[in-house]
Amino acid sequence: MLPSASDYADVPRHWRSDVAAGATVGIVALPLALAFGISSGAGAAAGLVTAVIAGLVAAVFGGSNVQVSGPTGAMAVVLVPIVGDHGVAALAIVGIIAGVLLMVAGALRLGQLIGLVPWPVIAGFTAGIGMIIFLQQVPLVLGSADEVGTRPVVAAFHAVQHADWGAAAWALAAVAFVILLMLVVPLWNDRFPVSLLAIVLVTVIAELLNLPLARIGEIPSSLPVPTLPTIDPAVLQTLLTAALAVAALSAIESLLSARVAVDLSGDARYNPDRELVGQGMACMASGAFGGIPATGAIARTAVNVRAGGRTRLSVITHSLVLLGVIYLASGPVSRIPMAALAAVLMLTAVRMVPFREARTILRSTRSDAAVLLLTMVITVMVDLIEAVQFGIAVAAVFALRAVARTSGVRIEPIDSAPDPADARISVYRLTGSMFFGAAERVRSDVSAEGDVEVVILAFSQLRTLDATGANTLAEIVRALEKQGVTVLIKGVPSRHMALMRSVGVIDALRDRRHLFDEFPPALEHARSHVRRSAESRASESRAAGSTASVISAG
Repeated sequence: MLPSASDYADVPRHWRSDVAAGATVGIVALPLALAFGISSGAGAAAGLVTAVIAGLVAAVFGGSNVQVSGPTGAMAVVLVPIVGDHGVAALAIVGIIAGVLLMVAGALRLGQLIGLVPWPVIAGFTAGIGMIIFLQQVPLVLGSADEVGTRPVVAAFHAVQHADWGAAAWALAAVAFVILLMLVVPLWNDRFPVSLLAIVLVTVIAELLNLPLARIGEIPSSLPVPTLPTIDPAVLQTLLTAALAVAALSAIESLLSARVAVDLSGDARYNPDRELVGQGMACMASGAFGGIPATGAIARTAVNVRAGGRTRLSVITHSLVLLGVIYLASGPVSRIPMAALAAVLMLTAVRMVPFREARTILRSTRSDAAVLLLTMVITVMVDLIEAVQFGIAVAAVFALRAVARTSGVRIEPIDSAPDPADARISVYRLTGSMFFGAAERVRSDVSAEGDVEVVILAFSQLRTLDATGANTLAEIVRALEKQGVTVLIKGVPSRHMALMRSVGVIDALRDRRHLFDEFPPALEHARSHVRRSAESRASESRAAGSTASVISAG
């Protein structure tokens, strides 16, 4: 869970490519850090500080060798309502509390739980975030200013409805120019930092022609002094709820990004629990320096790997490059037009939407398609964390329904030499999972009709059993025995025996000897029971006949 010398064992072999990759990622990360800082409501400087501090801390303490951390679009979306309700100062408190929660989650080894988030939920969540980021840029470009915290859909609609298209013409032209460059240049060289080139060109043109475009504004020329924020007890409970949402998002996005890094790099050395601890420390450090909560950034991580990054040195270099921007180029950066950053985010948002994955999911099953669409809609219209929670819940319901459909009970013919007694014996085989989702259907399917005297319940193909299922089995046995039907149980897996005994399934049998490991002894016992019952009925019939004869003779 802690840094060690082994983290840098490969640096002597890869340091050249790591330094080059780190410089590339730093150039790519600069416009994104500025844009996401503005998009969160904290300002461009906060985004830049976050990229430097959180990126450096996560690189040293995180669980991935090549993951790049910093401000992201998803986190910016979550932070906007917090800034609207409590102001920018609250972000430091939220970040520190969220960092503590992430460190606790890592210490409790909860990193593996990311595997429980279904693929349609992740795809719907990602698509929804992309849509939100795009919508957030519309008021920025059109010069509209709704109250901070207004839902992106509403703010974008108001911006279009009340736009002064004449005043917005230059901003729209800047957006079109940046997007055109970002689409055309990669056709010749897909490794060139085209977003930075586009922003530089727009900035130069805007300065030379003195265009009426809103600028980023002043950026500090040095890192702020780290301080601990003052916590107001009156709003602490509200901020705790916000911090929990931030921690959950940071965990989900960081672990997904680290998993992508493993797939891209082919390096399986990845510790999800240490990743949570590292991201927690990054959020705390960022908050202390006046930044915003950070997460692993999938796009920047992918750039790092594709540019040749193989060790933590590449991620550290990325932070040092951005630190150099703060100390050496804060003046030029402050003159960047906001419309240029908005254009970068718009195209980034569109590229975030997993069109191929969404198309595959929509063509798979109706339940997965429903989970994808519901998660996406709730992400855009309501809240990101609630969307993930709702998506997981809906996916779980559909999964349970699917399991229940593959579980059940069937009447099985007796596959042995025919015997007259078999006409009074029914064999029921339980398959799949006997749990709360399938218990009621099994109860309705097991019955003793006609002249059936013995029911054999075969459990050898029963994979899972919960308390509800076991209790239902006990009620089925009691009901059959109450009807005068003898129940025999065969082939209970050893892993289920303790539960069946504790719930009362075995006690519900007429005799403890009615429990069998194999089918032949159970069938023979059932046949002997039918024969004894037939002999008993014949004896009673003869006795009744003798009594009738005596009465008749008398």
